[in-house]
Amino acid sequence: MKVVNQLAVVDAEKCRGCKTCERICPVLAIKMENRKAVVDNERCRGCANCEQRCPDYAIKMVKLEQPVLVKVDVSAVDYALVEDLCRRAKFNPEQLICYCTATRAEEVAAAILQGARSPEEISFLTGVRTGCKVECIQPVLRLLEAAGIKPEPPKGGWQWYGRTVTVWEIPEEVKKKYASRGFYFDEDIKILDRVANAPVQERSDS
Repeated sequence: MKVVNQLAVVDAEKCRGCKTCERICPVLAIKMENRKAVVDNERCRGCANCEQRCPDYAIKMVKLEQPVLVKVDVSAVDYALVEDLCRRAKFNPEQLICYCTATRAEEVAAAILQGARSPEEISFLTGVRTGCKVECIQPVLRLLEAAGIKPEPPKGGWQWYGRTVTVWEIPEEVKKKYASRGFYFDEDIKILDRVANAPVQERSDS
C-alpha cells in the first residue's frame, strides 16, 4: 500500500533520450517517444527513481493536488489462499516485506492471486518497490516463485537486483564451513520459521 503524493514531470528541452529513466522505473511508467521521455501519469507511483538517476536533471517531482491511494484489497481474495502462498514463500502473511511503503506479504500475495505476473505489475498495484527500490525485489520474486511464476526482467531494463539465496537454501557444506566463524544458520532458520509460521491476528473481514 502506498499514498502517491507526487508525480514525475519531464523537461523535454533538457531530455536527450538516454533511456535511463525508462530502464529504472519500477512500474514501467516511462516510455520514449521521438527520443524524449514521456511519463504515463496513471502509472507513475512517485518513487523519484527517474529524477534521482537522470544525468541531465531533466526530471522533477511535482506534488499532486490530490494524493492517490494504491493498494490491493486483501479481503477480495480467499485468505486461505493468501496465507498458503505466503507460507510457501517462507513469509508470515502479516510480515512487512517493503519497509518504505509498509507493504505486507499478504497484499503482494493477493495481487498475485488476482493475476499479477511480474514485479512491475505488483509494484503498480501495491506500491511495493517504490520507496528505496532495492530490498523488496527479493520477497516479491520469492512470492512469485512460490506461485509457480518465473518472470523475466523487462527487455532492455535493469530494474531487478535478482533473486539471492535464502537461509533455507544454504548448502550443508557451506554451513559447516562457516560454523566455526560464528555463523549459526540452523539457529537462524529456527527463528525465521517461527516468524513465518506464527498465527495471523484475527481478521475483521473474516
